[in-house]
Amino acid sequence: MQIGIVGLPYSGKTTLFSTLLKHKSHDAAGKLSAEKGIVKVPDERLDRLTEMFNPKRKVNATIEYIKVPGLEGEAAGTKSLPPQFLANLKNVDALLVVVRNFENEYYPHPLNRIDPRADIGYINTEFLLSDLGIVENRYEKLKKMILKTQDEKDKRELALFEKLKAQLEKEKPLREMDFTEHEALILKGYQFLTAKPVLYVINIQEDQIPRAEEIERQFGDLISKNSSVTTLSAEIEKEISELEEDAEVFLEDLGIKEPALLKLIRKSYELLGLISFFTVGEDECRSWAIRKGTNAQKAAGVIHSDLEKGFIRAETVHYDVLIKAGSLSACREQGLLRLEGKDYIVKDGDVLNIRFNV
Repeated sequence: MQIGIVGLPYSGKTTLFSTLLKHKSHDAAGKLSAEKGIVKVPDERLDRLTEMFNPKRKVNATIEYIKVPGLEGEAAGTKSLPPQFLANLKNVDALLVVVRNFENEYYPHPLNRIDPRADIGYINTEFLLSDLGIVENRYEKLKKMILKTQDEKDKRELALFEKLKAQLEKEKPLREMDFTEHEALILKGYQFLTAKPVLYVINIQEDQIPRAEEIERQFGDLISKNSSVTTLSAEIEKEISELEEDAEVFLEDLGIKEPALLKLIRKSYELLGLISFFTVGEDECRSWAIRKGTNAQKAAGVIHSDLEKGFIRAETVHYDVLIKAGSLSACREQGLLRLEGKDYIVKDGDVLNIRFNV
């Protein structure tokens, strides 16, 4: 799963990306190639299971973040988004939009303002206009094709694009619409930006950290089933990530329970519609990412294709039940382990042992 990080110049996206990946990000002027990196998804449940089973290794589920240039310098404020920017974002599963809510005289805001809501509006308008251009072109092409062929498939697609066009002309993103399975399949090839889930990251300054939750609530109207909001100070998160022994003291001095970066990663995970199941044992304790609604056979395929092909049953117990019982053997003795078939919908926190035969 991939999340594209975007934002206006000096919004803090490079600092955020560098902190997530724990390495220096390049931000040379005019650089249009995207930077990618894999980030572990923190999960206290996996930590607890690792303590219980003491395996040779612990493996967290991961998310890939991609820092995408394109709203930079002269590109910000142009009539259309650069082709390379659109190409870099085409295949991401969600967007992380970093907006600035801090003052810095050395790095002036490109539009001479500190107004995160206005920046969100500006970026969303750019995305909306990009999508509208694609929709209008396809809409006109379909109309011409139908005049010649009267193809029923084209007529159904035209009806869909009429709905898309009406939504975008009302200045509303496509992510707010509901689509049938067939319509979603058609739209997948276009990868519209406003159809992608979005996480807005309000980048605050240090003295605003005590008010972080209050600031986040001010943007509550942006939260929906496909969009979310979080706040953090990218500079402070960078400092925290560079500390080792003194990190807890630093957090305590700032009145922070945990780094906001961990909350951002978890929200990214939720935004993608992902849940975690676990496999445990002496060799490895591991968290696996799957989409909500995935059945046991498909979940087995995430581990290995052979497990999906030869799936027989999934020996299942929920994390909470396992922790309360104290061990897998105790779960067996108490009859808490269940055997589930291929159509069982895996729940967040399930611990699975796949029985299979190839």
